[in-house]
Amino acid sequence: MTDLTNFHALLIGIDFYGENDLYGNLRGCVADIDLVAAYLQNSLQVPQSNIWKLTSPFEEDSSLSKVRSARKEVKPTYENIVNAFNQITTTAKAGEQVYIHYSGHGGQALTIYPELKGEGLDDESIVPCDIGSSGNRYLRDVEIATLIKRLTDKGCIVTVIFDSCHSGGATRGDCAIRGSEYEGIDTAARNQESLVASRQELLDNWQILTKNDSNESRAWLPKTEDYVFLAACRPSEKAYEYAVSNSSGKRNGALTYWMIDTLSSSTSPLTYRSLYNRVKNMVQSKFPQQLPMLTGNGDRQVFGVDTEFNPYAVNVVKVSDDRQEITLDAGLAQGLSKGTSFAIYPVNVKDFADKTQQIAIVEITESQADKSTAKIVDAAAGGIEVKGKIELDAAAVMLGVPVDLISKVRFFDQKQAGEKENELPSELVNQQTAALEKVRQAINGNGWVMEVKEGEEAHYQIAVGRDGEYEISIGMPLENLRPKLTIDDSEAPKKVVERLVHLAKYQSVQALSNPASDLNDYIEFELCDVNKQPLANAENLTLQTGTVSYLKVKNNYSQPLNIAVLDLVPTWKISQIPIQGDNSPFFALQPNQQAYTKLRLRLGDGYQQAKESLKIFVTKGLANFQWLTLPAIDSGLESRGNLNSYLEEKAQELKTRGNAEKINPLNHLLSQIGADIDNPPDISREFVLESEPDEEWTTQQIQVTVTQ
Repeated sequence: MTDLTNFHALLIGIDFYGENDLYGNLRGCVADIDLVAAYLQNSLQVPQSNIWKLTSPFEEDSSLSKVRSARKEVKPTYENIVNAFNQITTTAKAGEQVYIHYSGHGGQALTIYPELKGEGLDDESIVPCDIGSSGNRYLRDVEIATLIKRLTDKGCIVTVIFDSCHSGGATRGDCAIRGSEYEGIDTAARNQESLVASRQELLDNWQILTKNDSNESRAWLPKTEDYVFLAACRPSEKAYEYAVSNSSGKRNGALTYWMIDTLSSSTSPLTYRSLYNRVKNMVQSKFPQQLPMLTGNGDRQVFGVDTEFNPYAVNVVKVSDDRQEITLDAGLAQGLSKGTSFAIYPVNVKDFADKTQQIAIVEITESQADKSTAKIVDAAAGGIEVKGKIELDAAAVMLGVPVDLISKVRFFDQKQAGEKENELPSELVNQQTAALEKVRQAINGNGWVMEVKEGEEAHYQIAVGRDGEYEISIGMPLENLRPKLTIDDSEAPKKVVERLVHLAKYQSVQALSNPASDLNDYIEFELCDVNKQPLANAENLTLQTGTVSYLKVKNNYSQPLNIAVLDLVPTWKISQIPIQGDNSPFFALQPNQQAYTKLRLRLGDGYQQAKESLKIFVTKGLANFQWLTLPAIDSGLESRGNLNSYLEEKAQELKTRGNAEKINPLNHLLSQIGADIDNPPDISREFVLESEPDEEWTTQQIQVTVTQ
């Protein structure tokens, strides 16, 4: 249990801005702060003295602020906000949590840091309550970055929530937009002297924080794992406040209200990623044009320090009236096919290794591009007795997979003594059989990797190398598996098996393709130079490490397409590239729209040259490819939570077509990353493989050689 007596909160809410030409008064920001403060004090028992509150309410709305800090109310002027940051930085100690919540207007002002941003571009800012006074200052993103960096440098565990937007518009009915009432950026001359730090320190910190941030369109702050940042919307969108109950007329920010509502109603701890998925769905149900954004370590528990591991799972998005059929939020584009089976767990269950928590077994009867239909399997057919009601958002963890998709391993213990590359020092020759037997024992019962049978083709070969290390080969020994696992290390056999599973996942993603798709003719995917011009010699692309390039994607189709780009690097890591700074599971690309994303491909330590692959996934429907990401090898599995809870049922059924005899390579991937590892494939079972090449999804890939 986290000690919340060492929890520090800075809560800033601004309704009253006074007279100014840009920012109208709001009605829900102080209510947001009161809502958050009440939750911290009443539900989490955070001491009142650990909560700094800066609020600017309407006088006639003072009844909204019933929960007050023991401190005297402080107005959120520029100076007071900076002072509050400084106080909390001085007070909080390494390892303690700092929570920052801002509700108010977001602003865009002509940058005062052109050497960082470029001439004529803008600074993202939060808007202090005294912005209307002549010459008064915004608190700009460059300054906020330094304020937060001081906290993370000190070792504090930081969470930042901004319920505001970058641009704005007029108030509409029972809701208002938290941004400027005018389009464009504020070009007024303002005081450029910062109370946060010297100009040089601000510039240096920003450059440090953004040196590995390849996003061309940044959402407020540099993206880093040093803190969790939840923003109300994307840069081009509006953040709304509205009266949740029309009868009371009381407003809250959509993000803040649903965040606290979700936390208050949850019966089990949430990670920031699972909180984000639930809040996002609620916000978009009311404001489809407002999509919250999450960056940082989303696997950290909300108001906690621990990260949470969950196996990869898909979710139930529809249950039939007779409770005998469900719809899952994954389909052909994720490799699901007829006959694949899943165990269903209740919504709040996190321990998928506990088989007693399973409430039903289902089997897919039909797969479409972005979803699948599955039926309940009764006990007589190999299922279990249904133990409870299957609810929306329940987790479905894959159980059965086709036998063809299990990775096969050959053990080679016949190396001879000698000086050649494929020979061994004499003292190792007689150790081969015993060393490989340890790996064979580690594989037994694994379910996902098995020893090849006589006459079968192996995916991998395991042998002993010249330095006494376990050697994994795919035709040739893999050189970039680090660190080496030596045969005298008792933990090495288990780690070898973990590497085999990891390699299978990585190479499955490399193999994904759908050449039969009509969409191949409509998507442009290419790497461009710093001037956004296509690179020469597209068949043999080479870039120096750190060189600025741009990834171009264009939709030439008559309908919107959802895209995701994965980056496959030589450390056996797969990450998702945010398209124009958007960290959502997919980026919606409109007809004839093209998007450029700034990249800086870099070599890892110890590499002079390496090949890197950029792979785009394109779907007509909703799909989530974040579950295909992998950490660097030997880093352990990343926590996922319920990645696909954001998907909603499509309004129109998508039709599929293609060659029914072709096995979808994504089945192999899902067998490795989607299943419950304690319940391996039933290899005695006959599986029907019906992954069809389908016009509703496709992939393309760019390979780049990165050199020093």
